[in-house]
Amino acid sequence: MIYIFLIALLLSIILNIFLVFYCLKFARLLLNAQDSIEECLEVLETRRASISKVLEIPLFFDSPEIRRVHDDLRASKEAIFQVARSISNIVEEEIEGDDR
Repeated sequence: MIYIFLIALLLSIILNIFLVFYCLKFARLLLNAQDSIEECLEVLETRRASISKVLEIPLFFDSPEIRRVHDDLRASKEAIFQVARSISNIVEEEIEGDDR
């Protein structure tokens, strides 16, 4: 009877070591992903600010090509803002989920 208990205890310890190892590995992966996302958000914010400065400059040439490039820049700025907002919402939801 005691041998069955010892075998079960040993298997439980081995399983727990295995689970702790993979939990720590996954946690490290999540922390690295969070750091990468934060760096990307900083780059996106810098690019958005740079594009905003360019868009504030008035156009002196009325060419359709220049207008199209100007409109593309404006659309790109909005896309960058939308991606950054989406990523930050995901991060905020994860943080709120962890607080519960």
